[in-house]
Amino acid sequence: MPRTNAQHLDVAVLGAGFGGLGMACRLRAEGVRTFRVFDAAAGVGGTWWVNRYPGCACDVPAHLYSFSFAPNPDWTRRFAPRAEIQAYLERVARDHGLAPHLELGCRIERARWDAERNLWRLDDVHGRRWTADVVVSALGGLSRPLRPDLPGLDDFAGRILHTQAWPERLDLAGRRVAVIGTGATAAQVVPEIAPEVERLDVYQRTPNWILPRPDRPIRRWQRRLYRRLPLVQKLVRFSIWLGSELRVPGLAWSNRLAAGHRALALWHLRRQVPDPELRRELTPDYAIGCKRVLRSSDYYPALARDNVELVTAPIRRIENDGIRDADGRLRPVDTLVLATGFRATAPVPKGMFIGRDGTDLAEAWAEGPEAWRGVAVHGFPNLFLLMGPNTALGHNSVVLMIEAQIGFVMNALAARRGGVLEVRADAQRDDNAWLQERLAGTVWNSGGCSSWYRHPVSGRNATLWPGFTWTYRRRLRRFRPAAFERQAPGEASARQ
Repeated sequence: MPRTNAQHLDVAVLGAGFGGLGMACRLRAEGVRTFRVFDAAAGVGGTWWVNRYPGCACDVPAHLYSFSFAPNPDWTRRFAPRAEIQAYLERVARDHGLAPHLELGCRIERARWDAERNLWRLDDVHGRRWTADVVVSALGGLSRPLRPDLPGLDDFAGRILHTQAWPERLDLAGRRVAVIGTGATAAQVVPEIAPEVERLDVYQRTPNWILPRPDRPIRRWQRRLYRRLPLVQKLVRFSIWLGSELRVPGLAWSNRLAAGHRALALWHLRRQVPDPELRRELTPDYAIGCKRVLRSSDYYPALARDNVELVTAPIRRIENDGIRDADGRLRPVDTLVLATGFRATAPVPKGMFIGRDGTDLAEAWAEGPEAWRGVAVHGFPNLFLLMGPNTALGHNSVVLMIEAQIGFVMNALAARRGGVLEVRADAQRDDNAWLQERLAGTVWNSGGCSSWYRHPVSGRNATLWPGFTWTYRRRLRRFRPAAFERQAPGEASARQ
C-alpha cells in the first residue's frame, strides 16, 4: 500500500544527473542531512543513464566535463564515451556517501507551493507525499524527447524508437533503417549502425557545420601521471577551458572572428566527401555557430557508404511500410530512428510545478523559459534551478555553469535563514532585458538559421548564455539580497 503520510525534507533535489549529484555533494559537505535526490531512472547519471544509443559520447573533453572537486585521472579517451561518464557519476555518488539520500525509480509527478505553511508539497509516482522547505530542480533542458509532428507517424507498421529510448539489445542486421534528423545524436548513431544494416536512409532538413573530432586514447603513463601529480591534470583542464573560451568572440561578437573554424569545417568536408553533389548537400548556407557545431570524424565517411543515402527532400508522409518524400518517392523502411532531439524550450511538463497563486510553470513559460540569471523564477518561492533558462553553452562545458549555480544555491540557503525567498518580478524582468539585449547581436540570433536554441513561437533565445563562462560565474558569485523578497520564518504571506 502507498504511504500517504508526508515526509519532510529540508531540500528536495529533482534529477540525479550532474546537477543533482553535484548539489547533493555540496549539501552533504555543508552538513545538510535531511534531503533527497529524486530521479525517475533506476540509477544515477541523468542523461548519461537514459541515453544508450550506439556511439553515445560527450563532445566536450573529459577532463573538463567533470566536477572540479572530483577529478578523474582515469579517463581512457580525450572524449569520454557514455559508459565512462556513467561510471564516473556512479563513483562520485559512492565516494560522497549519497546512497542514503537517493530516491531512484521515483519520479516526482507534481510539486505545489503551500502558501499557508510556506513549503513545497511533492507527490511521487508511487503515491507517496513529501514536503520540502526548498526544491532544487536539476532536470536539465535536454530531458524531454521531441517526437516530430509527421503525417502518418502513428500508422507506421515497423519499429519506431527515439534515440533517448534505445533498447539495451537491438539487432539491426539486415534491416532497412531510416534516421530522421542529422544533429549531434545522428552524427554519433549513423557511423555505428551503417555497417550493420542492409540499407540506411538519413533524412536531413538542414546540413550542419562539422569540425574534426580530435579524439585519441589517454595513455596509461598519462593516467599514472595525473594520479601522482594532480596539478598536471588541473593544468590540462585549464588549457581546455581557455581554448574553449576563445571561441566566444566568433559567436557573441562577430562571426568574422570564426573564419578559422569555418575554413577548418569546409576543409574537413572536402577531405572526407569527394563526391561534389553529396558535398553540396552537406554544405551549410548559414553562419557557423548559428546552430550547434558538431564534432565528428566518421559521420561523413558513413554517408558515403554504398548502403547509405542522404535524403534532402522534405518528408511528405510516413506510410505503413516506408517514407514518402515531397518528390513522391517511397523508400521502404522497417525501423524508424527519431534522432530529433529534445524540447529544450519547453523543458517542464504541464502540471509539474505549481507556484504561488496556482501558477503553472509550464504555462508561465508558454513563450519560452525565463528566469533570473537562470536560477530563480518569480512566483515560485524557494525553488532554484540548475541548468535553467539561458545557461546552456555553445562553446564550453556546462559543468562549469552547474557548479556556479550550486554555489549560488548554497549562498541563497544561508541567506534564507529558514524563511522564504522569492526573486522580485522587476529583477527578473530587468535581468532578462539585459540578457536579450546581449543575445541580439550574437550569431545565434542573427546567423541566418533556425535552431532549437530559440522558442518556436516567440523566436526568443531561451537556451544559451551569450558570453564567457567566467562572466556568468562572476554574476552568481554572491547572493543578491536586493533581487529577492524575503519572508521570515512564521511570517504570514502578504499575498495570501
